[in-house]
Amino acid sequence: MKISDIREMKTEELHAELDRLRRHAFDLRTQAVTEKLENPHQLTATKRDIARILTIMRERGEIGIEQKQYHLETAATHRAVT
Repeated sequence: MKISDIREMKTEELHAELDRLRRHAFDLRTQAVTEKLENPHQLTATKRDIARILTIMRERGEIGIEQKQYHLETAATHRAVT
């Protein structure tokens, strides 16, 4: 993912993409532990994409990114259960 693409995204889209990338990174780490990861570069690329998104969010003046992310995840889980 290019930085120019990330800059064009809205804040809500950045939060959604950050959530998606974190889940993807978790899946890749799980595959790495079970020795089924075909391309180890995927993990590095995903970490860099997460860092790029966090950088853009901080440039925009977002504060409490981790708390907002946790709140969004909790709300999504709550909606799925109900």
